[in-house]
Amino acid sequence: MAVRLPRPHRFDLWAALAGLLGGLLLWGIGLGTRPADEPIVLFDGRWPLLVPLFVTAGCELLRRAAPRTGLLLGTLALAADTLTQGSIATILMYTDLMYAAVLYGPPASARRIPWITGLVTVAGSLVPYAVWRVPEALLIGVAVGVVSFAPASTGLIVRNHREAADAARLRAEQTALLAEMDRSQAVTAERARMARELHDMVANHLSAIAIHSTAALSLDDPATSKEALTVIRENSVQGLSEMRRLIGILRDGADDREPAATPTLDSLGTLVEGARANGLDVTLDATHDCVPAPVELAAYRMVQESLTNALKHAGRGKVTVWLRRLDDALTLRVTSPYDGRDAPRAPGSGAGLVGMRERAALLHGTFEAGPESGPDGKLWVVRATLPVTDLAQGDSE
Repeated sequence: MAVRLPRPHRFDLWAALAGLLGGLLLWGIGLGTRPADEPIVLFDGRWPLLVPLFVTAGCELLRRAAPRTGLLLGTLALAADTLTQGSIATILMYTDLMYAAVLYGPPASARRIPWITGLVTVAGSLVPYAVWRVPEALLIGVAVGVVSFAPASTGLIVRNHREAADAARLRAEQTALLAEMDRSQAVTAERARMARELHDMVANHLSAIAIHSTAALSLDDPATSKEALTVIRENSVQGLSEMRRLIGILRDGADDREPAATPTLDSLGTLVEGARANGLDVTLDATHDCVPAPVELAAYRMVQESLTNALKHAGRGKVTVWLRRLDDALTLRVTSPYDGRDAPRAPGSGAGLVGMRERAALLHGTFEAGPESGPDGKLWVVRATLPVTDLAQGDSE
């Protein structure tokens, strides 16, 4: 079975061709590195120079595809060239093979080759000097270092710089990916926040409009119809006003503002009065000290949504709103009559309960909603506990 040779890189092909042509030019003009009468020259004459030259040029084709193989064959060719009069082109191509073996070879080779060439350079300096005891013998080590250690060290430096650049590029890509993920999460969180605010601001008014319009259509009583239309008009005007306020803030693009004038717990009385005007029998029992603004807003919206759900789904009876600050938490409880009917008085999607649960989770609080049995019959109970200690400490810091 024939062995398939790796396909050389285009630059390697040009490097091999340039080295071969340069060597042939030097061979043609008879320029070598050693005279024929040196003791090391075993094959004098011009023709023996061509064998190492062609082998080294062929190894240049493997400088990227198979750098270790190219370096091994090039070393054998350089040893053969040493026994001839020598060619500068062969030596230069060998230094490039050494450089490429460190730069493109496996990481293990990139670590070991500079150490090996360094030891060979030291040995090439000390051994000849110990044998001949002449200063000129040190030049052998210098020549070995120039041919082997210098290109190997250069290849290691370039490789380290490239790996550092690749690592920096990878970190930059990872940072950009994390930034994009953070941006997507921020957009998702902002969309959820705006959805909660939009629902809490408008759902109450739309629910009152739907219920009173149904009453106006179903009862043939001019006085009742006029009263229902009055409530419908008041809720529609208030709903439009809050919608305009929300749209104005969205157009301004202020990220640090709530999408409406931030309500406070002191406004619960006004909220309850509006619920009574819509037909609910509401009792408010609220006592609280100063609490952080996020907790105050969340509690207000929960009471508002609970009254909206009572208007849409509750049966006839008393609705109770109870709110206290106990220790380091604000606790609220809203109860309304519950008869277990499947058909609601007004359509609902359940987004209100989701929004209340999200508000409690953002403040690291708890939220529960569901039917319970009490002395006055079956009730729908909404409970929430919102901690205030962590937020107060964060504000002070």
